[in-house]
Amino acid sequence: MASLVAILDLKGKPLIQRSYRDDVPPSYIERFLPLILEFEEEETPVTPCFTHQGINYLHIRHSNLYLLALSKGNSNAAEIILFLQRLCSVLIEYFKELEEESIRDNFVIIYELLDEVMDFGYPQTTESKILQEYITQESHKLDAVTAPPAVTNAVSWRSDGIRYRKNEVFLDVVESVNLLVNASGNVIRSEILGAVKMKCYLSGMPELRLGLNDKVMFESTGRASRGKAIEMEDVKFHQCVRLSRFENDRTISFIPPDGEFELMSYRLSTPVKPLIWVEASVENHRGTRVEYMVKVKAQFKRRSNANNVEIYVPVPDDADTPKFRAATGTAQYVPDKSAFVWKIKQLGGSREFLMRAQFGLPSVRNTEEVERRAPISVKFEIPYFTVSGIQVRYLKIVEKSGYQALPWVRYITQHGDDYSLRTVVEKGSAPGNVPI
Repeated sequence: MASLVAILDLKGKPLIQRSYRDDVPPSYIERFLPLILEFEEEETPVTPCFTHQGINYLHIRHSNLYLLALSKGNSNAAEIILFLQRLCSVLIEYFKELEEESIRDNFVIIYELLDEVMDFGYPQTTESKILQEYITQESHKLDAVTAPPAVTNAVSWRSDGIRYRKNEVFLDVVESVNLLVNASGNVIRSEILGAVKMKCYLSGMPELRLGLNDKVMFESTGRASRGKAIEMEDVKFHQCVRLSRFENDRTISFIPPDGEFELMSYRLSTPVKPLIWVEASVENHRGTRVEYMVKVKAQFKRRSNANNVEIYVPVPDDADTPKFRAATGTAQYVPDKSAFVWKIKQLGGSREFLMRAQFGLPSVRNTEEVERRAPISVKFEIPYFTVSGIQVRYLKIVEKSGYQALPWVRYITQHGDDYSLRTVVEKGSAPGNVPI
């Protein structure tokens, strides 16, 4: 339960605010940033929730803005933080970009949204597709607007009367791999972050049932798994999923929103071997030039291909006059990242390639300066492949009119936010030293 919600700029000045209860004066908003600065000066971690003089401050940061909620007493902190994130998503849906300028240009519509998404401090409708049906940016019209029935329905995320000529549903299982490989070639940290994303173009009010090769489901029902079963952690669902049904028999049953949405996300902490292995040997020539030999190997099955592979290899900040020779793809210098990037449009499974690079160095260098080398980072996308082995066992669509719908399922594995290899080796003489 929030008493007040405000959006602030980076200086702590409130751009817009809405008070839902009268127990917290608006003057407390101005105390927020000084408290944050005080924490930073004392080198105290700044948490999303903290209490000062009996007032709870709950906040998230997006771009150059703070979304702040104030409350009094023992409030549900997780609920309020989640509400602020949902509010942020709604504003992005409306204005494409949420920044100071878009707030100043849309005061009227934001006040309308703040009135709808929360009532007396309790979160209400935060489904942007439903809000867009009756809160529009055509503010000059004076016609009376009534809220759609979905706002007061049990199914607040889907409107009645949706009709399509062709009923289709698209399901993407997207897995992102994060890992860190040390200089010895050992994986010291790895995780898989998965998401099930859907696009629904279905008429009426259909009910969907999704079955996965979930290890817990097989164990609880006593059924034998035909193939590999996976154990998902930190599972998070869209509000449309019936949680009681999932807890009983692990069936994911739901009435989907119309259009595009994320049905669920999950995490797997199982050990992962690097799908794309990269190593580089570096040879310094008396501080006048530096040569690199980079080797890439696809460590997945031959029938799969990695698309749009980008390998970023760090170089000294003051490197210049780059020269490249690659067995496949193209290479270019990226000075703002102090690296060069090797781009391979398609890398086949079990294939490996070499490339060479040479950079000039300034004649005057501080020999005592210890160079901190950044890791190699890799970007890629492997379609029709999941590293965890997750499978969609079935996707059933039931609607009272009995129409036939086409379900489409696709699997994608891609790099995560941190796919890094510390496999840059300094050598006295690079193997196979061939001039470029």
